[in-house]
Amino acid sequence: MLDTVRSARLHRHGESLVIEEVELREPSGDEVRVELEFGGVNPVDTYVAAGRVNPDGPLPRTLGGEAAGVANGRRVLVAGEGLGVARDGVWAQAVIVPEQALTPLPEGVQSRDAAVMGGAGVTAVKVVRELAQVTAEDRVLVLGASGGVGTMIVSLARAAGATVWGQTGTERKTAAIIGQGADRAIVAGPDELGEQITEFEPTVVFDPLGDGFVAPVIAATAIRGRVVSFGTSAGAEGTVNLQQLYRKMISLFGYGGLQLGRDELRPGLERALRALADGSIKVRIDSVLALDDVNEAFHRLRSRTVQGKLVLELAS
Repeated sequence: MLDTVRSARLHRHGESLVIEEVELREPSGDEVRVELEFGGVNPVDTYVAAGRVNPDGPLPRTLGGEAAGVANGRRVLVAGEGLGVARDGVWAQAVIVPEQALTPLPEGVQSRDAAVMGGAGVTAVKVVRELAQVTAEDRVLVLGASGGVGTMIVSLARAAGATVWGQTGTERKTAAIIGQGADRAIVAGPDELGEQITEFEPTVVFDPLGDGFVAPVIAATAIRGRVVSFGTSAGAEGTVNLQQLYRKMISLFGYGGLQLGRDELRPGLERALRALADGSIKVRIDSVLALDDVNEAFHRLRSRTVQGKLVLELAS
């Protein structure tokens, strides 16, 4: 085993990550060494690097909150326990982590796909199955449907038997949405969205965008519909017509993955992996990049050119 490992390190907030050799200490107590294969890249990682999330975390430190690898002969997902935020993360060839950060991979699940379940996978399962409780009777609208979480939500809602429409702002991303199982992909900004979804009258809307998308969503949502907000990539301020909200008895849910405690996260990880194993979640990988290209991964996320998920190859 390597005594030193190549890692993607944050030295100062707002600056590029540095790939450098880090000495790996021996595990102690309930800790385990994991030889890593692939790591998922999430928008929250860019927020951590910029100092918008846990700015008082130790520096320098290895970033990355989710990865897949092998620990004592077991194929595992590594996620949770403050990895990459409050302590060294998983963008490295190997890591020392608490046993509680490990979730065994089901038979047949590939490490590359499992590596993105800690963030997007858990979010998709939580919002589709627990908050919105999507069924075959629902008409589901997924905003930002070509993104890492959006593509998984599309596949989960379709697996539940729902009719699914996916929104994107770019024509070239529609094929990815249809490929995940959507019945229709619509290209619309906030000004065009209302006209395109009024007749659809969704019973469930998943919204990672916020801003100007909120008003047309509330206007179009069916009576007793459910709207789940889990991000504000278009803007944090949105206008809501409260009369439409209460007169139609719309339920508005918020989901923030960073608020999950260990007792919530671990079952969520297990459910996400089971959904991956049985095909309910379809993972779309945009690109697999070398660890040296981690800053390029950040650039692609910020420029919103990614369709699905970005993955880092960690073993080499």
